[in-house]
Amino acid sequence: MEVRESTGVQARTNNGMIRPQSFRVVAGPCTVESYEQFEASARAVKEAGFSYVRGGAFKPRTSPYSFQGLGVEGLRIMSEVAGDLGLKVVTEIMDPADIDVVMEHAQILQIGTRNMHNFSLLKRVGSAIKGSKEHGVILKRGFAATVEEWILAAEYITSSGGDNVVLCERGIRTFEPSTRFTLDLSAVIVAKRLSELPVIVDPSHAAGRRDLVVPLSKAAVAAEADGLLVESHHEPREALCDGEQALPVEDLMTLRETLSPFASAMGRQVI
Repeated sequence: MEVRESTGVQARTNNGMIRPQSFRVVAGPCTVESYEQFEASARAVKEAGFSYVRGGAFKPRTSPYSFQGLGVEGLRIMSEVAGDLGLKVVTEIMDPADIDVVMEHAQILQIGTRNMHNFSLLKRVGSAIKGSKEHGVILKRGFAATVEEWILAAEYITSSGGDNVVLCERGIRTFEPSTRFTLDLSAVIVAKRLSELPVIVDPSHAAGRRDLVVPLSKAAVAAEADGLLVESHHEPREALCDGEQALPVEDLMTLRETLSPFASAMGRQVI
């Protein structure tokens, strides 16, 4: 293994996203579709008691004919709505040319599974957030990447100066067709043993179906994860992207209460 063995040092974060003895929930729609749609979904996140909202402005889609997001206009909507509600923004970045504008509107830059091996992007993002007390990175695991490759990808960011990195397990491709991907919770534990970086779980993309999101979230707590990245939408059936895996408002409202006993048993508090 080329990765560095964990030194047992406290997980490195300096923007408050991941805190000791806490279990962070980041929620929100897959994609910003309009001001009204994002405002309604973000307000539900706020009312559920969470302080980080996610949303996509630049969306990588398998089909070039699928909705790709609103781009910079989506970023503006997110930052305006989140600012009004006192929330922090998590959004995906795909192109190094967009780093400045994404950092202007979001606190956490998400690098998705398709770009885990985009080493130029990883290095540019690491340099961009170097020394920042406001910004961090969520790095999703590639759906065909080993844990070692995932951690080494994170080290492209940290070796470029970005020391506020959170790993995200989002499911890997297997022969099992009953879920969109297979959530690999053992990878969460292994990654935390091999790295001092915090690890969160995305049960939405792993399952691809909302009825499994809450049970997998409970399992993520037990697997020592540091938090969740979960999709929610005020009207999932009307969503332009991934509505089948988004939690409706009523489930989002009860998520904290549902997870709290599991988090408490692990010595953590859901935030």
